[in-house]
Amino acid sequence: MKRLFTRALVLLALSLASAAYAKPTEGDVAPDYLGHDRHGNDVRVSALHGKVVIVSFWASWCGYCLKEMPILAAIQKKMGTADLQVVGVNHDDDRDTFTKIQRRWKDLDVILTYEAGDNRISKPYGVNGLPYMVMIGRDGRIAHIHVGYGEDMLDDMLGEIQDLIDAPAPSAATPAAPMTAAATSQAP
Repeated sequence: MKRLFTRALVLLALSLASAAYAKPTEGDVAPDYLGHDRHGNDVRVSALHGKVVIVSFWASWCGYCLKEMPILAAIQKKMGTADLQVVGVNHDDDRDTFTKIQRRWKDLDVILTYEAGDNRISKPYGVNGLPYMVMIGRDGRIAHIHVGYGEDMLDDMLGEIQDLIDAPAPSAATPAAPMTAAATSQAP
């Protein structure tokens, strides 16, 4: 009986852990925490409510990622920050490599954050390969997820971004709650 009870507890714990990090899908409220900006401030989806948020997970070894970030920065510059915010999350580099690239990209009009090997940002988003982009609508819900894409998808993705920007802003009601309590408890 004791063995059966122990097994039941283990199964319950595993199912709760996997539910806390279920891969989000289109329509889900986006996980809130996106890391720290260059000034050490928290970057959160909830603080960007009312804007379209493009979250691009990248690494220095991902050639397309390195091409994509300047393109996203150009879109950000053209659109401004009233309706759009691009956040680039460095997912798989050491701190020194990230810092060098961040210095090189200092003039890009995007927010760059760094994920320190603990997957606290990428795990709630279900990142399983690069490049990995999540487009979040003005309401804080995931509109599109793209994984392992290339230049041939660029026109479609630009159209999706424009459609999200053209969508009406949500009412001044409170932003939707993060996907899970566990996702927000991950923030430092």
